[in-house]
Amino acid sequence: MEPGTIWLLITAALVLFMTPGLAFFYGGLVKAKSVVSMMMLSFGAMGLVFVLWILYGFNMGSNGDDLIDGVLANPFSDFALSDMAANDPASLAGVAFGATFAVITTALISGAVADRARFFPWMLFAGLWATLVYFPSQGWVWGLDADGNLTGWIGTFGFGETEVLDWAGGTVVHISAGAAALALALVLGQRRIGFTKEESAPHNVPLVLIGAAILWFGWFGFNAGAAGDDATGALIFLNTIAAPAAGIIGFLVIEHFKDGKATAVGAASGVVAGLVAITPACANLTPWWSIVLGLVAGAVCCFAIDLKFKFGFDDSLDVVGLHLVAGFIGCLYLGFFATDTGLFTGGNIDQLLTQLVPAVAVAVYSFVIAYALGKLIDAMVGFRAKEEDEIAGIDLALHGEGYKFD
Repeated sequence: MEPGTIWLLITAALVLFMTPGLAFFYGGLVKAKSVVSMMMLSFGAMGLVFVLWILYGFNMGSNGDDLIDGVLANPFSDFALSDMAANDPASLAGVAFGATFAVITTALISGAVADRARFFPWMLFAGLWATLVYFPSQGWVWGLDADGNLTGWIGTFGFGETEVLDWAGGTVVHISAGAAALALALVLGQRRIGFTKEESAPHNVPLVLIGAAILWFGWFGFNAGAAGDDATGALIFLNTIAAPAAGIIGFLVIEHFKDGKATAVGAASGVVAGLVAITPACANLTPWWSIVLGLVAGAVCCFAIDLKFKFGFDDSLDVVGLHLVAGFIGCLYLGFFATDTGLFTGGNIDQLLTQLVPAVAVAVYSFVIAYALGKLIDAMVGFRAKEEDEIAGIDLALHGEGYKFD
């Protein structure tokens, strides 16, 4: 059974609210002199990606005229959705719901280029990455034919009698955004000031917590929006409480023993780790296994966010350490503990193999395209702010506004 139109519209509004929440979350984590620039990357993505989704993005993953079966549909099969608006306007609710996913996914990447990315090159990247990566890949998971059957290669993929379990986008949202973030971090290089732990302290912890709270609130729409019946919706809702709550515990326990203190930013990061991990798994785990997933994701991500210091890539706001890592954890965890089909809940390794292949494929595809786009944009127009602007603070240099301290 398909979710009702009004329910889709309400949950779409919740997911839309997540992108401003992300802007708050990211904005609190950066320096005071670049908070406006950081938040503008999210709001810029909202303006551009929403428009592109309506013009042609939805078509690229829909059941329009396929250019490549299961991979890419014709972007111009219904330009600006004119035919749908005239003949099937109720379906626009699903389009609106999907639009909010496209925006938040693209905006997530911006956390890897904090304090040093110029606004208009970012906008160019956001539009091209959404077009080449997110728009087609969301159809790989959720594309449907006229009879409501999955048509994308991920949606129809599986070993044995299993099928890919990815309820709300562990692959095409979090793994995809995390892989792209890693690519851009490599393209732009380290910040002039702020890469070390001592230099990268957040300027406004309350803003980070406000952002995390908004993200958690909006995530109920993100995960439960596609629920077609009461039982599924209730399970998803509870799991979206359980995993991030456990994520807080898992992250803070490891942080306490690793760094000597449990921090508010650590709690917020634990929330995000748990939310990311439960995204693909929320409809296919019991609450107990959701709690375990949250604990694992929080604990592992607490270690993972430090990998950037070991390997020298400046993933400024831990998009890789949270979204890429927890996205993989959530997808692969289903291979072990998915209700009735996991290795330990159904006794079959097929589900694990089925989960692994698309997760790796999406990561590689997104990374390669993002790296190529980043290099091309940097060579053509320059992606990174001038050194003197970066050191002084890019808010005033790029946007002419920022915090007033007098």
